[in-house]
Parts: sequence; C-alpha cells; structure tokens
Amino acid sequence: MSHDLVVLGTAAASIGFFHTLLGPDHYLPFIAMSRSGEWSLRKTALITVLCGAGHVLSSVVLGLIGISFGFAVSRLQIVESFRGSLATWVLIAFGLVYFIWGMKRALRNRAHTHLHEHGCRTSHGHTHDHNKEHVHVHKTDGNKSMTPWVLFIIFILGPCEPLIPLLMYPAAKSSFFDLWLVTSIFGLITIMTMLGIVMSSYFGISIIPTAKLERYTHAIAGAIISLCGISILLFGL
Repeated sequence: MSHDLVVLGTAAASIGFFHTLLGPDHYLPFIAMSRSGEWSLRKTALITVLCGAGHVLSSVVLGLIGISFGFAVSRLQIVESFRGSLATWVLIAFGLVYFIWGMKRALRNRAHTHLHEHGCRTSHGHTHDHNKEHVHVHKTDGNKSMTPWVLFIIFILGPCEPLIPLLMYPAAKSSFFDLWLVTSIFGLITIMTMLGIVMSSYFGISIIPTAKLERYTHAIAGAIISLCGISILLFGL
C-alpha cells in the first residue's frame, strides 16, 4: 500500500467522521422522527443506514460520471451546490409542514372538560385528552408512513461536499482500487457515525421523562428538522 493511499484513506476516515459529526442534519432528523413516530430501534437503525447510504452513493455516482467523462471538478461542484441548495430547502419545507401538522394535532388533542347532567339537576365534569385514546387511528396516518421516504429523498438530494473534490478525484489518479477503497472508507465511516449518534440518542432520550411534551412531539420534530435546514443556510453546516 502506497504512502499516498494511506494518506487518502486516513483523510477519508477523518473527513467522513467530522463532516457527519459537525452536520446536525445527518442525525437530528432521525432522532426527532424516531421519537415522534414511535419508531422501533430496528426501524430507526434501518432508516438511518438507508438514508446514509443514499446520501453517499448519490455523490459517488456523480463523481464516477465526472471521472469517466473527464469533467472538471468545478463543473461537478456546481451540480453538487445546486443539489445541496435544493435538499436544504426541501428539508426546511418538510420541517415546517410537519411542524404545522404537529401543532394542529396537539391543539386538537389538548385536555378539555365534558359536563354531565343527571336527572336530579346535578352535574359534574371531567377533564381528559385524546392522545392515548386515538392512538390506533394515528398509527396509520399517511404523514407517518411517508416520512421515511421523504427523508430518503432529501438525503439522496443532499451531497457529500468533500467526497468528490478532496477524495475521489485524487484517488482516481492512481488506480480504480484506490478510488474504490477511499470511497468505501468515507462511506462506511459516514454511515457508522450517523448510526452511532442516532442510536446513542435513541437510548438516551428513552430514559428522559417527556410525558408533558407527549402531544407536542410531532411539532417539536418538525421544528428541529426545519432548524437543521436553516442552520445549513446560515452557517453552511
């Protein structure tokens, strides 16, 4: 193994890790949606891995096309920039729509009082909400079933910015094996980092008492997702 390949492999692992860690959009949407959608551990892990794979592979395919046809890196970066902007706005829009839907659902299910009158001219009231009573209805809600697909599409649109210019093109100058190895290292580290953060948060949040916020979980998830997109626009995360 050449010295250049060792350097590129190390760079791929480091960039993959820090690129994911410093980009909250790589994991916060899954943490938020797994909580609000009451996803199982298996479902959360599966969706995270699939979205991570789609995120990496979309840039890999674009990079391979560029390398095969001899396109300049600058031309591919224009495409990646457009994809990034599109994914960001879709993320913000999805978060806002989900937030609005979540708030409507929370307000509809807020605690309220019913008065009951009896024949002896007495009455009494009791307060309750419908969060638990109507769970069987909301489990089949279309918003929930479509959420994984929406996230998957967003992550396919979202580019891995450093992959093509910093890793794929330099590796391709040596051999196809170098290109494959460097790309695989970057992709594997990226997905493992996403999965590690999401799984840690999944178990961490499960031990935090959130009963009082239960009916706002969808709205909170939407706000978090939208804020992830806004942070990308403002800070380039």
